[in-house]
Amino acid sequence: MSAAIGVPLLEAIYCLGCTRWAYKRCIYIGADDSSSWTAADAHELEPIPRVCQLVLAVYERDLQHPKWAPPGGYKISLENVVKKTSDLERIVPPYLIYVDHEHRDIVLTIRGLNLRRENDYLVLWDNKLGRQEFLDGYVHHGLLRAAVWLLYQEKETLRNCITKYPTYTLTFGGHSLGSGVAALMAVLAIQFPFLLADIPRKQIRCYAIAPARCMSLNLAVKYADVINSIILQDDFLPRTATPLEDIFKSMFCLPCLLGYRCLKDTCISEEKLLHDPRRLYAPGRMYHIVERKFCSCWKHPPVVKSGIPVEGRFEHIVLSCNAISDHSILAIMEESEKALQMLRDKDTETNTPPIQKMTRQQTRAKEQDEEHKAALRRAATLEVPSAGYESADETQANGNGDCGVCPDDEAAGEVCPQPEAPCEAGQLKLKIEWDELLDKLFRKDDAGKFVWNK
Repeated sequence: MSAAIGVPLLEAIYCLGCTRWAYKRCIYIGADDSSSWTAADAHELEPIPRVCQLVLAVYERDLQHPKWAPPGGYKISLENVVKKTSDLERIVPPYLIYVDHEHRDIVLTIRGLNLRRENDYLVLWDNKLGRQEFLDGYVHHGLLRAAVWLLYQEKETLRNCITKYPTYTLTFGGHSLGSGVAALMAVLAIQFPFLLADIPRKQIRCYAIAPARCMSLNLAVKYADVINSIILQDDFLPRTATPLEDIFKSMFCLPCLLGYRCLKDTCISEEKLLHDPRRLYAPGRMYHIVERKFCSCWKHPPVVKSGIPVEGRFEHIVLSCNAISDHSILAIMEESEKALQMLRDKDTETNTPPIQKMTRQQTRAKEQDEEHKAALRRAATLEVPSAGYESADETQANGNGDCGVCPDDEAAGEVCPQPEAPCEAGQLKLKIEWDELLDKLFRKDDAGKFVWNK
């Protein structure tokens, strides 16, 4: 008798649990990911629409008559275009190198996935889990190989621009597939500064638009002072840890894949996710554009939240009809421009003086630096593999030309006393590491050039 009662009771509990899970998944919205973050200011958002426009310029056949240039938007001067590629035989997606004299910026932008381009799929599908270790972490193998190849091919061009304009910043930007390549290029530029005329870390920036999950958590947090990920509300790509090759193989049944991923992630604890060194994440500091609210059928004025999350770093798939449309770079550019204009209008209405704006920017920079240090400490507290064991100050120093190999410094645990001028031993070791990385990822053809190793 008791057994007969127990079975229906267990079934009722099981059904209740499933119903509760389904209810929580259905009411979860993209805005929940960044609900506790701080709002970004106009100074932080200013480069985002501009980088979006330069990414779109890679798609343009005729830059004199652009197809996607918004009225009153950022104007691209043909005189400042250093290089623009559209060769379908290239290993990496087409890209643009541009010198922006108005904003004192050297920009390299990379286009997103082209569904008709075979080489893009080769980059995406080249990623066996845990295959590629890099800098005490893991990265997407195909994206790293594309980033190394592109940096190897264009290092002379970028070096000439940096030498000619030494005070300009160097910005890497990309959308979707290109965002992963751009993020890893920024890491390589910091790790091997001799390739780009020893440009300091503080002059390097990266804007990963609708980013792919391309690096392990320790690297995503460590380089949050350089890499910025821009995500529009419900975008699916930064949220799913499903390998990119599985996503695009299942493009025509993507809702089924996302639903399955929701169910699978529910059964994995947060602690297990954090302690998996091979799990890949969206890189750097996150800028989340929120434009929709719960049970709302229309858009609201966009709000941009900023943060460096460690736990719950865009781990939850949003079951939304906008999960794919929010991945569009046109939508991201439009909403970021709206948010930027709203903040500018607010400053105009309040008649904020320039000195006060500058003070606010300096205060915000200090807050972000403290937030970066706190994220590193939090990663160490949570025992994230190989993360957070050096302070943000040491991270800055090590990325600013500190070789980290001087015997005396290693023994004493000190930072290099002259980070802007690394010793010859440090330069030699970095060059050896770079050559080893090339040999590992590529092969040489009969002419002695590094080519894609299929």
